Amino acid sequence: MPARTTRIKICGMRSADAAVAASDAGADYLGFNFVDGVRRQLQPDQGAQIVSAYKRNRDLSNKPGLVGLFRNQNADWVNETSARAGLDYVQLCGDEDDEYIAQMQLPMFRQVRVKQGTTATELGRIVTPHLDADRIVILDHYSQISHGGSGQSFDWAAAEGVANLDRVMLAGGLNPENVESAIARLSPWGVDVASGVETDGVKDPDRIRAFISAVRNA
Repeated sequence: MPARTTRIKICGMRSADAAVAASDAGADYLGFNFVDGVRRQLQPDQGAQIVSAYKRNRDLSNKPGLVGLFRNQNADWVNETSARAGLDYVQLCGDEDDEYIAQMQLPMFRQVRVKQGTTATELGRIVTPHLDADRIVILDHYSQISHGGSGQSFDWAAAEGVANLDRVMLAGGLNPENVESAIARLSPWGVDVASGVETDGVKDPDRIRAFISAVRNA
């Protein structure tokens, strides 16, 4: 059986240039953050403009999937913002319940924030219903302060036997320097990075390329 290709999501896009750089480097998904109050937050107008400018510069026959991040925001607003920006997926990062989820009009990523002390068995029970519903799951570090991605890793022991399931992505503190060891230990279906490919808070094309190269070489 051929080796499985690890999917790559570059998150926190704030410019068309960064999106083009990530796409050219081979990213499978690009993330655009609409979560209230986070550093990389986009307003609907900004997101639509960035995606439109990105699409003008790309061959869209083989483009990465475009993912909008949201957290506990009005469901109609989420659908309207996603449609306006021309997104392919929504990623829910809050406490949205089944009734809310049923209102979503796009395929879904679901962030699962892993608390300290969580066991792999417990995490598996949390993740399984989302996988059964054909959602892509993002395993990320739990933080009471940050709700759109903390840039910190969690105890990878909790993800053993979980991250390698189909449609499970590992996030939290990944960067070009440590992603190979993460893949060697956990064999995740995918990896997700934001601050790990930034320099001084701005997406760095060299670090994006280094991250994707490290994943492909793992």
